[in-house]
Amino acid sequence: MADVPIVRPAGLSRRRDDPLLAVSPVLGVDLRGPVTDVGPLDGDRILAGVGPVAPGWETLAAQLDVTFVPRDAGPPTVTVEDPERALAELGAAAAAAPRAATTLAGLLRWSGTLPVHAALDAESFAYSTLLGGTEFRAWLDGRGARPLPPDVAEPVRVERHGTELRLTLDRPQRRNAYGRRLRDALVDALDIALLDGSIERVLLTGAGPAFCSGGDLDEFGTTPDLVTAHLVRTRGGAARPLHALRDRVEVRLHGACVGAGIELPAFAGRVVAAPDTTIRLPEVAMGLIPGAGGTVSIPRRIGRHRTLHLALTGTPLPVATAREWGLVDEVSGVDEVSGVDEVS
Repeated sequence: MADVPIVRPAGLSRRRDDPLLAVSPVLGVDLRGPVTDVGPLDGDRILAGVGPVAPGWETLAAQLDVTFVPRDAGPPTVTVEDPERALAELGAAAAAAPRAATTLAGLLRWSGTLPVHAALDAESFAYSTLLGGTEFRAWLDGRGARPLPPDVAEPVRVERHGTELRLTLDRPQRRNAYGRRLRDALVDALDIALLDGSIERVLLTGAGPAFCSGGDLDEFGTTPDLVTAHLVRTRGGAARPLHALRDRVEVRLHGACVGAGIELPAFAGRVVAAPDTTIRLPEVAMGLIPGAGGTVSIPRRIGRHRTLHLALTGTPLPVATAREWGLVDEVSGVDEVSGVDEVS
């Protein structure tokens, strides 16, 4: 496990100029003692608070990238059994992919101040940069070349029932992986609702054992160039239409909701999750960051601090915690195949 230095807040000023990749990319900040002067927070390292947060440190805790506490203190903190162990685990994850980790932290610090469309562009610029980096290349080389997955004739099932448009991700043999064909079909289906004002509700579900297992890994690294990849993500992805339709969209989750499988639903006005739902953001370990809109949609639901913890550690988030944090709005029985409420 990574050795993460812990300093008192006054020590931050002495640390900000450390060569980033020559030291731990994470710096612990001890918030358990009496209030003292605070050094500048303008460094590149990920600043992680260690609590419980003593009175007077609440403002500083909100300015850090994440703060671990042993007892629930509400946002922006993350409740863990052992804050110092959680800090070490965060440090280990960041040390394994320091460029991706620090890029993510830096992006989350300011993208929340941008309009959604601009924040999506910022996410994509960062993602494209990392696509050309050594960490992603190492992950790709370690995985080895894979054949492209077979096409599916209709990867999204579209049905209209009165004023409701039902969209079902229908690629169950790939756990509804968010590949090119499924992405394009989903965007086409969402465009129907954008163009037809008589559609009052859009219900998005997934067929098979999982709502969506994230991006199709067999397609990673296959876009011809980074500029094209950026344009496809920002202009051809589902994030923008989902955001535009958010007040009319309900998403029903079940099973694995990985990467894009939670990044896109988080744009919806209402998210209902089955009790078997598991949520995970695995991209940093691949040398990347969430790239389907997750650095925009998820912080707007749970805050940037908890988003960083979720994305950097890659730890599965239990559905009960997702409900508590506001990443999902309701936990309810959902039929795992059709995504509609079970009828007794």
